[in-house]
Amino acid sequence: MSRPVADYLLISLPKSVGTENSLYLWLEGNVNSGEVELTKYKLPAFKVGTLDSLVEQSDELAKTDTQLHSSITKVLEIVGNVQSGVSEAGNSHTGTTSSSSMPLPMMKINNKPIDVFFESFQWNTSRYRLDKSTEELIKTISDEALNLDSDLKNAYSSYNSARSNLLAAQRKQTGDLTVKSLHDVVNKDNFVIGSEHLTTDLLVVPKSLKKSFLQTYETLAPFVVPRSAKLITEDSEYYLYAVTLFKKYEQQFLASAREAKWIPREFNYSEDSINKMRNEFTEASKEEVSLKNDLIRLAKEAYSEITSAWIHIEMLRTFVESVLRYGLPPDFYCFFLKLKNEKAINRARKDLTIRFGYLGGNAFSTDKKGKLTGDNSLHDYASLVDQDYEPFVMYQIELY
Repeated sequence: MSRPVADYLLISLPKSVGTENSLYLWLEGNVNSGEVELTKYKLPAFKVGTLDSLVEQSDELAKTDTQLHSSITKVLEIVGNVQSGVSEAGNSHTGTTSSSSMPLPMMKINNKPIDVFFESFQWNTSRYRLDKSTEELIKTISDEALNLDSDLKNAYSSYNSARSNLLAAQRKQTGDLTVKSLHDVVNKDNFVIGSEHLTTDLLVVPKSLKKSFLQTYETLAPFVVPRSAKLITEDSEYYLYAVTLFKKYEQQFLASAREAKWIPREFNYSEDSINKMRNEFTEASKEEVSLKNDLIRLAKEAYSEITSAWIHIEMLRTFVESVLRYGLPPDFYCFFLKLKNEKAINRARKDLTIRFGYLGGNAFSTDKKGKLTGDNSLHDYASLVDQDYEPFVMYQIELY
């Protein structure tokens, strides 16, 4: 996976810490030595249920958060694989390029780059109505996104099948005589056609075995027509011969041929089969291109829809966690802190924890040097809210 387009800390703080303007100025001047871009965000007024229901929803939101973020990375992986010609199994069809080394196309949400969409995010009230319970919103958002994720996976599987068929058709055009399509190699005169008793078999013979082949093929089975072996063509490694024999002994002849390390090529001559082989590559190529275009369109839609759904879930999760942490009525500030890299993220976490660590109550204390340390003395619900407990609501957001 490539680096994120942008890294953020999403934080929520109770209004008891100060006014919004004073808090904004402190964050702007003190977090990561002032190297931070701030965006204010006002969380919608969601319908709040019981405390027990909020705890259950907290757990569900954490799971959905992880699922949708994983879906987004899978969408981008699919786009990268299709762009670079990597199969579902991870093998490069080109043999030279992997998806991780190819730049991904710019993916957008509502025609906006992901970081612009995030910083200007507005809750979609027409799609996710605020008169619905938080439980209903979680289900609606996650179901829509995960259904689209499933559709994309099915489309990717279909594309990979078409891609494999195209590669097989390509090998038949460019491979050696053991795999090469024979429609442009053989002709009607190479076969005994319409006979009740006779048949013609095609054998690919390694050039090193030509002498032994010509000396022994007539003896591999009864009623092989003497001197019937005819050379049709050759490549750098093999000869292609046609041999005529009685149908009754064909299976015995082919089994003995395999033991002699000659490779039978199954081929029943007819104009229909010739035309079908001739069109195989063209049809496989058309299907691969069609499914590829459909997959890319669906991937772009999936990226937009799933990423939007994920951000909605993040906001809903922030609201639920804030109510659990800070109580009712919902009264807190929300900020997006854009930072340059993981080092800046870690430094910002430390700055924020030093400043607002007291909000964790007994969950955080100071060591001999005055630095904040965590312990296990969390209040009744805090331990249920997050495994990695923070003294206030804070999430790292990686946008891809």
